[in-house]
Amino acid sequence: MAGGIAAGDAFGPTTYPVTRAALVRYAGASGDFNPIHWSDRIATAVGLPGVIAHGMFTMALVARAVAEWTEGAEVVELGGKFTNPVVVPDDDLGTSVTIAGTVKSVLDGLATIALEVTSEGQKVLGVPRVVVRV
Repeated sequence: MAGGIAAGDAFGPTTYPVTRAALVRYAGASGDFNPIHWSDRIATAVGLPGVIAHGMFTMALVARAVAEWTEGAEVVELGGKFTNPVVVPDDDLGTSVTIAGTVKSVLDGLATIALEVTSEGQKVLGVPRVVVRV
């Protein structure tokens, strides 16, 4: 698919579950054991609405969606601004992150994709975009 990407193509939406168990696994893999990612007491004490997903966990979900859409195209650039937290309830369902994208341009073998990344209907990344080699 990577070679067949054209300006105007739309991807998604693709939705991924985010549970407390996933956060624990991510903490172990990343080494980020900040208690705002597992303790409601600490998270609320610092002004958060509850336990939040790691920002880089959210970005990893974005990268996963892009890899699935483009059938593994090389990612040259991936970025966005963390604007709202992904709050993860302490239950078996958790929450979800939904990712959609639109190809803005294809130039010199690179496709720029504007993204929309939301959780519970709220944007969680500002100006997220990815550039892939096509």
